[in-house]
Amino acid sequence: MTRISCKDVPAETLYDVLHDTRYRKKWDSNMIETYDIGRLTVNADVGYYSWKCPSPLKNRDFVTLRSWLPLGNDYMIINYSVKHPKYPPRKDFVRAVSLQTGYLIKANGDGACILYYLTQVDPRGSLPKWVVNRVSQFVAPKAMKKIYKAGLKYPEWKRRHDPEYKPWVYPEQNTLPSMSLAELSVQHADSLENIDETGLPEEHLSTSDHEA
Repeated sequence: MTRISCKDVPAETLYDVLHDTRYRKKWDSNMIETYDIGRLTVNADVGYYSWKCPSPLKNRDFVTLRSWLPLGNDYMIINYSVKHPKYPPRKDFVRAVSLQTGYLIKANGDGACILYYLTQVDPRGSLPKWVVNRVSQFVAPKAMKKIYKAGLKYPEWKRRHDPEYKPWVYPEQNTLPSMSLAELSVQHADSLENIDETGLPEEHLSTSDHEA
């Protein structure tokens, strides 16, 4: 588990940042594309996310079921990978699997919070050990810092971009098509193609921006 103390960012603001797909394009430089697919309940949906991996690794993508829950002054968001018949694996991406990923945002005094992040992801592909080590040591902490910085800038950005539009808070604003849980199934990693990337040398890794 990774955690970061977010001074000057209220819990509800960080909660908005993690939900707002339009804003994500502003701070997540490794995101290629993200969009919502459909709504299951007032606090659960299905979405798509693709991630730019450092060259020469292949880019990854996910289809996940996400649910969220306000807990008084605290908030929780969790997701796990699912199979959707209209969004099968694509040839230009390796379909990765989120076994379970979660954010817990706890209020920490007046106008501050602590963000906890826990993830179990199978990136698929037989990745070299140095890639796994680098991800565990650097990617999550850098991602947390990005989210914190995004939280500091979000109120000003949101004031200029549909400030009243928050379908994750006001479900009546949600215009996603409704879908049934019966349309989905859990995405098991062993049913996906395994790409062998073990032979990739570390010195050839692109270091332009791979913080996740």
